[in-house]
Amino acid sequence: MPEVLVQVDQITKRVRDATGELTILHDISFALSTRESVAIVGASGSGKSTLLAILAGLDTPSSGTVKLRGQDLFTLDEDQRAAVRARELGFVFQSFQLLPNLTALENVMLPLELRGEREARDQAAAMLARVGLGERLGHYPRVLSGGEQQRVALARAFVQRPALLLADEPTGSLDFATGAAVMELMFELNREAGTTLVLVTHDREIAARCERQLRIEAGRLAA
Repeated sequence: MPEVLVQVDQITKRVRDATGELTILHDISFALSTRESVAIVGASGSGKSTLLAILAGLDTPSSGTVKLRGQDLFTLDEDQRAAVRARELGFVFQSFQLLPNLTALENVMLPLELRGEREARDQAAAMLARVGLGERLGHYPRVLSGGEQQRVALARAFVQRPALLLADEPTGSLDFATGAAVMELMFELNREAGTTLVLVTHDREIAARCERQLRIEAGRLAA
């Protein structure tokens, strides 16, 4: 039986603006098992990306808990949460989030170097070859296509061997054919690595490829 990797209990997120208090998420609860793929779906503004940020410990809830391997992320300070992210999480964003002054190889090496791994260069080069960019190691993001940049982002995420991969609209900046190829690669890498995948998407076909879907409607988890 798969073990629970992430346990989310009664997460609520409120913010204040000029009009008063707004509740973005209402009492969200669910569990994620190891090796599971889950799509978070819902209309724009429903709270999907906020939920993803809370799962990563990048945003804090107003109430509720997120436990990763039994550790409540929000009993940790920011430095401790950053250490957990470096050790356990990978990220893929719609806007790629590559560092423009680093080559493809250096972008993929960076998280390994931050962890002090000695074979960072060899691991990064091997992962870039795995995503079809073995000939592009020395290229900077500005000379790579959108699809190539997202492949670098995938390589950077998976080279860390994360327990949990969080992807926020990873095909949102790509054309249909390129996006389909990138998603095929993401699912392949995910199966190979045995990673738990949480994917925010508007694309019904992509969502249907995940083992489970969580639908957020007006900040609530739909039944």
